Amino acid sequence: GYSAAAVVWVVNAYGLTLAMTLLPLSALGERIGFKRLFRWGLVLFTFASVASALAPSLGLLLVCRVFQGLGAGAIMCLFGALVRHIYPPDKMGQGIGLNAMTVGVMSVLGPTIGSFILSIASWHWIFAFNVPIGLLALFGVKSLPDVAPVQGRLDGWAALLSMSGVGLLIVGVDYLSTYPLQSIALVLLSVGIGVLLVRRCAQQTAPLVPIDLLRIPAMRFALAASVSTFMAQMATFVSLPFYLQQIMQRPQWSVGLLMAGWPAGAALIALVAGRLSDKYPVAILSGLGAGAMALGIAVIVLAPVSTPDALLVAAMFVAGVGFGFFQTPNNRVLIRAAPRHRAGALGGLQATTRVFGQTFGAATVASAFALSVNWGSTIGLSVGFCFAVLAVLVNVIRHRQAGVSRSDG
Repeated sequence: GYSAAAVVWVVNAYGLTLAMTLLPLSALGERIGFKRLFRWGLVLFTFASVASALAPSLGLLLVCRVFQGLGAGAIMCLFGALVRHIYPPDKMGQGIGLNAMTVGVMSVLGPTIGSFILSIASWHWIFAFNVPIGLLALFGVKSLPDVAPVQGRLDGWAALLSMSGVGLLIVGVDYLSTYPLQSIALVLLSVGIGVLLVRRCAQQTAPLVPIDLLRIPAMRFALAASVSTFMAQMATFVSLPFYLQQIMQRPQWSVGLLMAGWPAGAALIALVAGRLSDKYPVAILSGLGAGAMALGIAVIVLAPVSTPDALLVAAMFVAGVGFGFFQTPNNRVLIRAAPRHRAGALGGLQATTRVFGQTFGAATVASAFALSVNWGSTIGLSVGFCFAVLAVLVNVIRHRQAGVSRSDG
């Protein structure tokens, strides 16, 4: 048997590779074409899934997971860009709603499917499950739009700085509760690399780190709201299984069923939110969504042990509706705020924000458990609630700024 710390790296090797490569791969996609990068990424991800399923040792599995993360990065960094080029302007809200629904539901459904597979078969089948999906997706690649590539070489130094900066930041945050001094040193080093990177990219016309996009106020607000919401989502989802079993005293088999309310709510509302986002201000829709998330999480934290399961599922459903309601209008602003020729950079920035928010949310829960084993899940859910409230505040400020801009105009 392997230690828990070693097994955690099966997850970390994938997540870290994914987070580190999203921005460089999106810049590469702009230069070689989205369709080509998507195909390469899908082939690599599928082959790495086969290799992971067959891996005879932990060391080889970790290597396979790195390649799997690289393939997933090549696919994920293009989602925002492809939505921009696939849907006409009048259908943009619905397209983003469909995409947000898929991403939101699968990020929640994935662990549930994984738990089910582990209850009936060995861990190898979790990776084997990806193979038919990858092969099926390859048939659809030919239907993706051909987008003219951006002229100019890829900045290799900027790619290295970006990867090392993101990697050091995530490792630093992950180990903050275990090795505080070393972690703070890593985070500070990451910040230093980030300053160098920003200076390098500031003068470029299509930089690897899209400084040009961050100068757009609508983009800054949308990214701040997005990172807050994904931190809330992941802090809540990592804490919930422990909370339901330890604090709410529910049997292990019922945890997946109780948590199913969240993806159900997110799936049902995402397309509706897409249509509404074409008609109403994004700050109001996203603010209401983040507020519903906070409300759902608060009900779960405050509910006594005797609370009926139906009420817990209803609270999950409300939080899921909030998450789906937030995502679509916010992503619509992100995608429309970027110039069309910078759609690739936007996709990378959008995916990096999501992965960083989820990683940071999960890391805060790890720190909560380090503080208290008994109360870790309660602290984790409370942190999730605070992140959701932060997302509401970002939208309140965004709405006020929009009002000021209109009155100035």
